[in-house]
Amino acid sequence: MTNRKTVFLVYSFTLSIIIIWIALIFLAPYLKSRSSSLNLLIYAACSSVCHQIPSRSLHVFGYPLAVCARCLGIYLGFLGGTGAFPLVRSFSNLSLPKTKSFILLSLPMIIDAAGNIFQLWRSPHWLRLITGLLWGLILPFYFIVGLTDFFLRLRKHKNLRL
Repeated sequence: MTNRKTVFLVYSFTLSIIIIWIALIFLAPYLKSRSSSLNLLIYAACSSVCHQIPSRSLHVFGYPLAVCARCLGIYLGFLGGTGAFPLVRSFSNLSLPKTKSFILLSLPMIIDAAGNIFQLWRSPHWLRLITGLLWGLILPFYFIVGLTDFFLRLRKHKNLRL
């Protein structure tokens, strides 16, 4: 299997998983509005990655999403970054983004989160969503490259042992 094919497979897997994850985030309140107990499973799964404070969450179908506004922004940004990956990087380019890009896209969320933690301000949902979205955009460029590198090294190690 070529490096390009490995990147494409990791990319396809990543895109599929993030679409399913975002669908589940929106499915939880829908199921809750329909009195389906399956909502409990989704909320429980999402509780491992988000505090799920209702006052910090967007509401649909009369119930909070399975994650807060900032986490939703991160996942939507991750979806956007994953979608942009083949446009920005070819499937044969395994280089990481510049550190400056990571810092630039991380800084708004860091500043906003710090302001909230130290009670300097209380951010509205839209700001939490946007700062999460900005940070989420850069993450696939590390995740896809890192996971691809892992599989390529694993394959190389396996071939060396044979």
